[in-house]
Amino acid sequence: MPKGSEELTNARKTEIIAACKKLYETMSFKEITIKEIGNVTSFTRTSIYNYFQTKEEIFLAILQEEYDKWNKSLTDILESVEKIERMQFAEMLANMLSERGLLLKILSMNMYDIEENSRIERLTEFKKAFGKCLSLVEECLKKITPEMTANERTTFIYSFFPFVYGIYPYTAVTEKQREAMGFAKIDYKYYSVHDIAFNAAKKLLEIK
Repeated sequence: MPKGSEELTNARKTEIIAACKKLYETMSFKEITIKEIGNVTSFTRTSIYNYFQTKEEIFLAILQEEYDKWNKSLTDILESVEKIERMQFAEMLANMLSERGLLLKILSMNMYDIEENSRIERLTEFKKAFGKCLSLVEECLKKITPEMTANERTTFIYSFFPFVYGIYPYTAVTEKQREAMGFAKIDYKYYSVHDIAFNAAKKLLEIK
């Protein structure tokens, strides 16, 4: 880690992460390199290695940011909403995921490579944010469905979170994919992130 203030270190990390996110809007995960990221930051490519050893670590930092934002939304619910109905919570989950398009994209497309090519300390920091999200959802479930057993809450969490990994491909469809669906004569119904998440949450919460 280079010498300098904590503020400078955090500012440079933020700039690197922002540059990577910007590139990811028009480039694929495979196309993005440390060199490409360095080309759109205010310092050299070599300097990036002082903060992130691989591009996967940068993407892991993006994911951690996304989970931190999700965690804030869940915390706000727990602290500000006195009573939550099941339908209301299903709607809240759907809205939160609708705002996490970048999270959904990375989870569905590149998660294994990102974790495999990140240092254990970086991965551990990310897992803390992920684990907090699991815990906050469980706390919300305790609040809205006190009659739920611990096992039922676990079943919800380990059904909903794996499901989240698969949302993106069903909601971000390219013209090429649409064309192929047409040629295959598949009458496919396209739903939004909100619709898919809402329907799944309702089902898991046993809302009729």
